[in-house]
Amino acid sequence: MFDYIIVGGGSAGCVLASRLSEDPGTRVALLEAGPPDSSMLIHCPAGLALLAKNGQANWGLQTVPQPGLNGRRGYQPRGKVLGGSSSVNAMIYARGHASDYDGWAALGNPGWSFQEVLPYFKRAEHNERGADAWHGQGGPLNVMDLRSPNAFLPAFVEAGAQAGYPLNTDFNGPEQEGIGAYQVTHKNGERHSAAKAYLTPHLARPNLQVITNALTTRVVTDTEDGGTVRAAGVEYRGNGGRGPLQILRLKDGGEVVLSAGAFGSPQLLMLSGIGPAAHLREHGITPVHDLPGVGQNLHDHVDVVMVVNAPKVKDLFGLSLTGVARAVRGIFEWRRQRSGMLTTNFAEAGGFIKSAPEEPIPDLQLHFVVGKLVDHGRKTVFGHGYSCHVCLLRPKSRGSLRLASADPQAAPLIDPAFLQDSDDTARLVRGFKRMRALLQQPALTRHGGTESASSAQAQSDAQIEQFIRGHADTIYHPVGTCRMGPDGAPGGLDVVDARLRVHGVAGLRVVDASVMPSVVGGNTNAPVIMMAEKAVDMMRADRPPRAAPDGASPPEGATAVARQSRFHAVPG
Repeated sequence: MFDYIIVGGGSAGCVLASRLSEDPGTRVALLEAGPPDSSMLIHCPAGLALLAKNGQANWGLQTVPQPGLNGRRGYQPRGKVLGGSSSVNAMIYARGHASDYDGWAALGNPGWSFQEVLPYFKRAEHNERGADAWHGQGGPLNVMDLRSPNAFLPAFVEAGAQAGYPLNTDFNGPEQEGIGAYQVTHKNGERHSAAKAYLTPHLARPNLQVITNALTTRVVTDTEDGGTVRAAGVEYRGNGGRGPLQILRLKDGGEVVLSAGAFGSPQLLMLSGIGPAAHLREHGITPVHDLPGVGQNLHDHVDVVMVVNAPKVKDLFGLSLTGVARAVRGIFEWRRQRSGMLTTNFAEAGGFIKSAPEEPIPDLQLHFVVGKLVDHGRKTVFGHGYSCHVCLLRPKSRGSLRLASADPQAAPLIDPAFLQDSDDTARLVRGFKRMRALLQQPALTRHGGTESASSAQAQSDAQIEQFIRGHADTIYHPVGTCRMGPDGAPGGLDVVDARLRVHGVAGLRVVDASVMPSVVGGNTNAPVIMMAEKAVDMMRADRPPRAAPDGASPPEGATAVARQSRFHAVPG
């Protein structure tokens, strides 16, 4: 019996489990469908390249065919491991624009303006540059400048200045616009995921039980006198979903918290009978609570990449005899000192720019990659070069997530409706042209690089649009499928209220990127961690008086994580 059962050991789930279990009188269970984060590829930042190729620790989902992408299916990688996507992402620390959060509050979500969420960003953060009005120190999540930045990085930043953009040394400070190097979630030359920051140091707490390889199949609900639906626990299968069905139950007044992400949380709600009633009946699921907004409002940062071949620049990552020799030396350096080329996050620099001068705030983001990136890094590309992403920060297109079947192991139907709105397409075309103009500045062209033939032939707006439709995809920031908002009336499309409680179901919250009413203008990992920090305060405030922990033993058939990975500690 638990006070809190958290489903999903990703960024939000790790924060919640850590913070809620600080109270020894509170008993917390955390369920994660994937394994512990024990792979060296997770902890070595450059291991990201191999993780992308082998699909390790990744759900490896796909969208339904996208009309806006010439009928192609988009790739949707999400973390399936402790730490979730923070264990497999590019480790960029970016919060978005202050106006994004003010926009959430204006939609009827009190408490979510930027000035109200800034203290939670600072609470989470230990910024190695020091604390100030915008940044915190002493928090669990380590934020730092790259320990060993690529030697080619200054060329991109200089090109940005030559293209007329301001230089920016802190995208999370008073001004977001500009070009510069990103700060990263690293510590001592290793990835500092949410698991390492929040969970690993506290695995020995007797009131915290972490169960890995545990596939949650549904939320168990009861209907009380008067018709109120209440969460009572969760069902799950251990052994990666192959074990027997088991149940974890809540104490009186306890809560189930879904932190399974923009795809997993709405899927679990629907599997539990909470969602659009007609759709649930199509799959033989008896509706428990008709909540039409579950799975609606899906949107994501659509993105397109330009690749430049630069065979003379050996500092860049590339598959060649020189590149292999450098990588071997880099392995030994990283193992001895946790420094060198393997501390890269690949997307080392970038910026936030406007697609047109009249835009009030940046509507585009650039990610400059110190290697040739094709198909999310899953394709092997020979030679040296660099790449640049341009992504649309505030898409107007809205899609949906639906069940493919009532089988919890079946992937859902993911439809982000990429480029459905013509404004999205127009902005991305302008963005591609601005990115190309930046990459054609002398600071870069003097190194002799040439644009990849696949994009070089696209010169007119119509040709650029066709290139985008043939090559664009996600930059990995899906949100919105359990939208936060005040409309909990029958037929309303809001799923959770401003305290992240599911409308119409007691004892059930959602805390992850799915609750964002609109995606923030930047990477989403730091905002999700902030949201979980804020959710902890709300949950504590809402908690009724409780009994002491009952000392129940761990359930059978699952892996209880109770030790620190050997890759978590850096040799002295």
